[in-house]
Amino acid sequence: MSARVDTLDTEVGFVPLGVTCRGVVLIYRLEGYDVVALAGVDLDIAPGESVALVGPSGAGKSTLLSLMSGVLRPSAGRLHVGELDLVRAGPAEVQRLRAVDVGVSLQGSARNLLPYLTCEQNVRFAQRAARSHGRRPPDPTVILDDVGLLAKRRAEPGELAPGERQRLAFAVALAARPGLLLLDEPTNQLDEHSRDEVLEVLHRLHAAGTTVVVVTHDIEVGAALGRTVTIRDGRVGAEGRRGEDYSVVGRDGSVHLPTELLDRLPPGTLVKIASDADGTIRLVPALEGGNR
Repeated sequence: MSARVDTLDTEVGFVPLGVTCRGVVLIYRLEGYDVVALAGVDLDIAPGESVALVGPSGAGKSTLLSLMSGVLRPSAGRLHVGELDLVRAGPAEVQRLRAVDVGVSLQGSARNLLPYLTCEQNVRFAQRAARSHGRRPPDPTVILDDVGLLAKRRAEPGELAPGERQRLAFAVALAARPGLLLLDEPTNQLDEHSRDEVLEVLHRLHAAGTTVVVVTHDIEVGAALGRTVTIRDGRVGAEGRRGEDYSVVGRDGSVHLPTELLDRLPPGTLVKIASDADGTIRLVPALEGGNR
């Protein structure tokens, strides 16, 4: 692949976008019951930052991505993408955000592609909304070159290998050169070489200023990004920065313990919080028989 990211500039209207979440809650109905998908997410993503959302299946990672894209609206809390308040924004404002400023690739490449169009036509079609809002995106061949599919520009999705279809979905998300790129498992079904090519593109986009948020179960993909945020039970439980892992204190004072400690301190364990003179804070389990 080429190293072309020079099209990410003011000529195409590129502006990196940050994300701010404060107490974000999402509740939906399922079989007559209320299900809490997100239970008070507090998160700041700076413009130009690259972040991996990690955690177990069903924790709320993809739901949070859908909220950032404007596909879903929070049930409570505050959510800003750039200067836009997605809780109060009208339909036209959200439509413009999704057309111009945010690129999204959903999990499963087929959900992002039109099977009867060629690779080049898929990218060009994805650019239509951006052009209608005054954006001048780069030629589709530039986007396809970035993801290593220029030679397949006249092929239809059904003629591509699974990994190539995933990269085409990636190209469609990049079509308008968005300031915020949201990717749900973008390296799924890719072999190691193709995965590394996608990571190379992500690094170049990040270096050029694009804000990148990736949902992934791939530990190596998470480690390749600048910051990892662990979502557990619908809220931020931990963060990783520069190889160091940290638990995150919630606004209600809750702390998610690292998984390896849950065997020693299972749910329901009674603990005392001890603060030593040197500033060390310790969790002291109750004596035998003091637990529930």
